[in-house]
Amino acid sequence: MATYLAHVNVMLRPLINDPQGLAVRDGLHSLAFDGVSAVRVGKRIDITVDADSASAAEDLVRGMCQQLLANPVIEDFEFEVAEVT
Repeated sequence: MATYLAHVNVMLRPLINDPQGLAVRDGLHSLAFDGVSAVRVGKRIDITVDADSASAAEDLVRGMCQQLLANPVIEDFEFEVAEVT
């Protein structure tokens, strides 16, 4: 069994209002970063799992995302898995 590190990114879907992103954009504007036209705020989750293969680790992480880490109604997720050496 090998150890894998998964980097999971969860973002609000494009048509979902992102008040935190709007606040960050406005804050950047107040700091004279006027070229910023849009900001979306999400979350990154790093997970270390033990699995028999990379595909088994991917299946585990996908299940975690679908069942807990992302709200399927308003969020999308993507992830990458790499073996820890």
